[in-house]
Amino acid sequence: MSDARILKITVLVALLAGSFCAFGQNSGQMQSDQIPTYRTNVKLVNVFVTALNQLGQPIAGLQKDNFKLFEDGKPQTISLFSKESELPLSIVLAVDVSLSTRKDLPLELESAKKFVHSMVRPQDGLSLFEFSESVDQMTKFTSNLNTIDNGIKRIHNGAATALYDAIYLGSQALAKRDGRKVMVVITDGGDTMSQVNYQEALRAAQESEALVYSLIVVPIEADAGRDLGGEHALIQMSDDTGGKYFYAEGMSQLDKAFQQISDELRTQYLLGYYPVKHASDSDFRHIKVEITAPDVPNGPPVARNRTGYYTAKDSF
Repeated sequence: MSDARILKITVLVALLAGSFCAFGQNSGQMQSDQIPTYRTNVKLVNVFVTALNQLGQPIAGLQKDNFKLFEDGKPQTISLFSKESELPLSIVLAVDVSLSTRKDLPLELESAKKFVHSMVRPQDGLSLFEFSESVDQMTKFTSNLNTIDNGIKRIHNGAATALYDAIYLGSQALAKRDGRKVMVVITDGGDTMSQVNYQEALRAAQESEALVYSLIVVPIEADAGRDLGGEHALIQMSDDTGGKYFYAEGMSQLDKAFQQISDELRTQYLLGYYPVKHASDSDFRHIKVEITAPDVPNGPPVARNRTGYYTAKDSF
């Protein structure tokens, strides 16, 4: 056989081998494309629930069977149930020290100090923030009452109000903590110079799983000169995170608001579930909790909890 013919046969064999190899790869790719891939989201979703009767009073002593939980309208299996009174609690206490709060600030701090001393246990941690034109963390998370008291003493007045920045940065601090997370914001409701907007602050709070309690300090609740936009934002944020808002006009109402917060935090419930897989274009999942407890006085009970969660974390 001539060298030219041998060369032609060798080239032909190489071409055929390459074709079969490519076919095998394409065939394997086609099979791979045709086989559906299922990914299971095994992340446990925690939902902290405050159970209330029709008078707005916290209800203790409920059991797992008293709760029904839904995500985007679909029933979920409650895999974890706990009564929250024994779990560690992380609290961010954020105090508005802007110029508009100058007159009421001493009363606010005195009332806040009472709350701290009645609420913080050795297993808990509280971080104190002040905010005006800037946001300052006065104490890191601690259960040492002397440290917190000294932080309160160092609080001083500023000028403008960076309310949303305070919520955003407080949420960042809480996101690194385990267990229950609460943010208590004492403010007159205005925001004049935050770097982040309301939606960014709300998302940060939701992603940190913090319950936002807003204490809106006003001289007269119906005062037409107040920043209603800021108040409404705080009210909505409290509702969306499962917290609550209060109006306070003086020491007695501040003390009462702090007492209600304390009572709620001592009687909360934790529901945990693994979400049932379902298709959705949104990265936000809506949560609803129902309570069935016909024997509860002043019923039927009402659940207050965060309205949902993000499946993908923002970059804060």
